Amino acid sequence: MTKPLRVLILCTGNSARSQMAEGLLRHFGGDAVEVHSAGTRPQPAVHPLAIATMRDRFGIDIAAQVPKTVDRFLDRPLDYVITVCDSAAEDCPVFPAGPTRLHWSFPDPAAVRGTPDEQRHAFEQVASDIAASLEDWLAASGVPRKE
Repeated sequence: MTKPLRVLILCTGNSARSQMAEGLLRHFGGDAVEVHSAGTRPQPAVHPLAIATMRDRFGIDIAAQVPKTVDRFLDRPLDYVITVCDSAAEDCPVFPAGPTRLHWSFPDPAAVRGTPDEQRHAFEQVASDIAASLEDWLAASGVPRKE
């Protein structure tokens, strides 16, 4: 068995986009990936709409995931660091092990103000966009998608 692809997904608050991406990549990649998420300025908890969206839209439970600071991953061996917001891309620290950096900019669904339906829709749209990007990246990387 080959070693799993080691991936860190980085966002500012580590409460929505990066948490959803972590759950999706773990689901899609299975044992072929080791995935973590972190934030440059982590929030106290994962956003409830991120948890609900992942459960309702994808059948993925991220309720046990917690926001973490990027500092705890600086000395870990990583193959990729994927930033999912512009702020995190700008604030991304230098990782001594020199992982490949990718940047995918997704809007912050937690910043959407409006009705509860509009807020839910924002989370669903961002989660779907993240899922599509991850599936494309896994396919291009030769990592088989877990069925």
